[in-house]
Amino acid sequence: MKGILLVNLGSPDSPSPKDVKKYLGEFLMDERVIDIPLVARTALVKGIILNTRPKQSAAAYKKIWWKEGSPLIVISERLKKSIQKQVEVPVALAMRYGSMTIKKGLQELVDKGVDEVLLFPLYPQFAMATTETITVLAEEIRQESFPNLKIESVPAFYNKPDYIEVLSHSISESLKDKPYDHLLFSYHGVPERHIRKSDVTKSHCKIDGSCCETPSKAHKFCYRHQCLEVTRLVSERLGLKKGSFSTSFQSRLGFDPWLLPYTDRTIERLGKEGVKNMAIVTPAFVSDCLETLEEIAMEGQEIFHEMGGNNFHTIPCLNDDKPFVNLLSNWINAWSKQSVIV
Repeated sequence: MKGILLVNLGSPDSPSPKDVKKYLGEFLMDERVIDIPLVARTALVKGIILNTRPKQSAAAYKKIWWKEGSPLIVISERLKKSIQKQVEVPVALAMRYGSMTIKKGLQELVDKGVDEVLLFPLYPQFAMATTETITVLAEEIRQESFPNLKIESVPAFYNKPDYIEVLSHSISESLKDKPYDHLLFSYHGVPERHIRKSDVTKSHCKIDGSCCETPSKAHKFCYRHQCLEVTRLVSERLGLKKGSFSTSFQSRLGFDPWLLPYTDRTIERLGKEGVKNMAIVTPAFVSDCLETLEEIAMEGQEIFHEMGGNNFHTIPCLNDDKPFVNLLSNWINAWSKQSVIV
């Protein structure tokens, strides 16, 4: 029997500093998030970050926390319920970090008689710190606890025409009657070394301004290429004029080089250059979360207004919008009936 396990990032159980510290500890100790030797990672995370950041992050979570709970969790649960109504196979939901573990999600499916799982990371683009850490952990759990379970994973779907169509439609609908001079595509940032580590050719990814546009096998696992490709495909689909849109990366951590340009500095620059009406979309996320609701919608807007901007419009993620639910349900039904992975 087949089943689906949707997996998103995760969230603290509450916006309290204690729960946020526990969540950040698990998240930042992941070797695919902070990919430095264990001793150094432990010293950095447990010796420095967890002694300073939880209170700050808890305050940010409190700003965006819903009555029903964490926005990311609530939205993901709504998405799962909506999909379940359109597919015949069991659907479970798990998070990479936090109390809604992948092991619990797999156990829920196994208890329903499932012996073949389609692991569905809810990330359009591949990255070490998102898709890879989910698939690696799922395989470890399978070997330890569910040796007879078969698991297949949905690959990155950033360039699938039907996904681009749904994303473009969402942007277009959100911008109806909204004045904007510039549309910024903001993606979650990653360290530059993650791009090079994911390069299967070991030589193509130089992050030099041209490698992402030069055809290569490396693009299958190149987060930067996949982000730029989403921007290109959506801008073409929407008929955006050159100069009216751009790409940036948010949420950097530490002092190592991360993907450029940075979102906060891009917002600042656009404001200084005289852009008065700005829209921003975050296609690395399918569910609104701390990074979209607080970092972009609140902090980004504040920066823009400080630089003289007027209107700052944040485009919601796809969340549980009907076209997105239909898209994922169609993919799942194709797999359940014909074993066709996206």
